[in-house]
Amino acid sequence: MSSPRGPKACGGGAVDRQIHVLAVDDSSVDRAVIARLLRSSKYRVTTVDSGKKALELLGLESSELREIPVVIMSSENVPNRINRCLEEGAEDFLLKPVRPSDVARLCNRMR
Repeated sequence: MSSPRGPKACGGGAVDRQIHVLAVDDSSVDRAVIARLLRSSKYRVTTVDSGKKALELLGLESSELREIPVVIMSSENVPNRINRCLEEGAEDFLLKPVRPSDVARLCNRMR
């Protein structure tokens, strides 16, 4: 969900680089909510409505995709699915509705 670029503030920390987040969600309401939460924590945010559009926007080959931290956001609280996402390499799994405390925790992990 994110890659480092530019000055970082992330909730009032030292300003050395800003984390740029690509938020992908098929719901326009959910995209707006997560974008607002992320921007309030000083993330730079780009939103798209599908994984296909995200990959097109990134223009990366599959080997390069492995270097981008991925955070899953879902309303499905299914332990097996959450564990599989984390085992497959996701940095974190956030349950919707995403709260400001979730974003703060993520910010601390991505520093």
